[in-house]
Amino acid sequence: MKDSNLTEPIGQNLIKVISNVCFSVFVFAVIIFTVIAITYQPPDPWLESAPALTKLFTQYHNATFQNDNSVLKTGEDLPEVFGKAESPANPPAAVQITESVIEEKEERMTNMSLESKCDLSGPVNCSDPRVLIAIERFNLRFFKAIVFLEYQTPVNGSAPNECDVSWRFRNKKEKSWRKYRDFRRFRIGVGENCTYRITGANGWHSGVNARRQRSRVGAARNGGGIGRIAPPVRDEEINDTIPALGSETAFRKGKYLYYSRGGDYCKGMNHFLWSFLCGLGEAQYLNRTFVMDLNMCLAATYNPSNKDEEGKDFRYYFDFEHLKEVASIVEEGEFLKDWKKWDHSHKKKVPIRKVATYKVTPMQLKKDRSTIISRQFDAPEPENYWYRVCEGEAAKYIQRPWHALWKSKRLMNIVTAISGRMDWDFDAVHVVRGEKAQNKKLWPHLDSDTSPDALLAKLKEMVHPWRNLYIATNEPFYNYFDKLRSQYKVHLLDDYNELWGTTSEWYNETRLLNRGHPVEFDGYMRVAVDTEVLYRAKTRVETFYNLTKDCKDGINTC
Repeated sequence: MKDSNLTEPIGQNLIKVISNVCFSVFVFAVIIFTVIAITYQPPDPWLESAPALTKLFTQYHNATFQNDNSVLKTGEDLPEVFGKAESPANPPAAVQITESVIEEKEERMTNMSLESKCDLSGPVNCSDPRVLIAIERFNLRFFKAIVFLEYQTPVNGSAPNECDVSWRFRNKKEKSWRKYRDFRRFRIGVGENCTYRITGANGWHSGVNARRQRSRVGAARNGGGIGRIAPPVRDEEINDTIPALGSETAFRKGKYLYYSRGGDYCKGMNHFLWSFLCGLGEAQYLNRTFVMDLNMCLAATYNPSNKDEEGKDFRYYFDFEHLKEVASIVEEGEFLKDWKKWDHSHKKKVPIRKVATYKVTPMQLKKDRSTIISRQFDAPEPENYWYRVCEGEAAKYIQRPWHALWKSKRLMNIVTAISGRMDWDFDAVHVVRGEKAQNKKLWPHLDSDTSPDALLAKLKEMVHPWRNLYIATNEPFYNYFDKLRSQYKVHLLDDYNELWGTTSEWYNETRLLNRGHPVEFDGYMRVAVDTEVLYRAKTRVETFYNLTKDCKDGINTC
């Protein structure tokens, strides 16, 4: 009996000790986890680790677009957390035309005691301020997707009751502050006391008399007079000229970060962006000017020839003017010319530090006083990728300046024209097909889920009939979506090919950048335009969220 009584307390005490130890371990683990959760800050703007983002932007997928290039995001598409606080450029001040602004204009006119004189039987006086007020009110009611910034005085149209007017605007869904231009023709009705109302309006760029005129070259030689309006009107707000460093002294006082060409060349565009922004981010961290090569190689993915193509210009794809405004950069050719000029005219050469490996971190270079830090990327792949500089410990210090990279204004003008022709009132569906639809192992249902019959059945549930429906897709056959035309006003990118054709503004301006040679409207440009039109839709239908249950990156990856 005594032995039994002794073992019973011992057993109970042992259980208590074990339970106390387990509870202590649990409490300790909770404390550690809480401390980590409070103090941890992700090294990059997205709430993922740098290795995860590196994998996202650089790994190869056996799919229609490597790294899901069917949607291509740049700074104007991303949340404001992507570098807003770091951006040195502030949006230019612009007064929005709102109902209150219009009412103030009316009140000023009333105080001026403007006489109500108008000939009800004669042509409309388009320069009457009340005509513009009527147009402004009409636009506010009709175009709710855009912000109106400034108007020009209306001019006469082709008929006595027509007025043409031009205005600047910005789309509400675009995060950049770039302005775009439209000019339309309005039919004006006149009531008692010269009250004006809009009785009709024509479409995108219909108000040709309000379009900026420019004389033909040589008009004076050919008999004088006012030249005809040239079909393409150059966007004067685009300034992507290459800046010069200036004097030799200015060059010598500068501090530069120079990356040699690495293994990123001819890789996919997402890979390029991830690496380029790493280099630009390191330059900002080191407070140096980034030496930039404007020559690009477009990966085979984006080319009809299925071959890599060199000789592309950065300015075809991205907004170089904006980049110049928000980041300290110098074009490689200008930089090398000034460097060579200095070394030829001075006995003392420019101090340079050559860095042979990405393993030398930006933190180790922070106090380096050399005029030029030259990073070499001569190792075999993947050791020669630029983005390796921003891995590991460096990811805590280098912030990629996404705010600096916008799509080309020339491409965005095409996006604006497409959206404007649909009067900014459209829905869109993103249909991913191509190699993904053919790969039944990774996407077993995609092909059938994006068939014309399946698309029509799904869209009937999500999009009202006879809406403007823009289809952003990599499907190569134009007539593939014909079945949808029985229910919707279908729009495809190729419906607007005159916007980059041989008489277009885009064609003429890119040819000037290419020394007079035509530039192909390539696969990357197509995806960039598709992406931006898709983002402007009122209702957006996605392939992997709405049309199919297949996972975006293949089976079992949802």
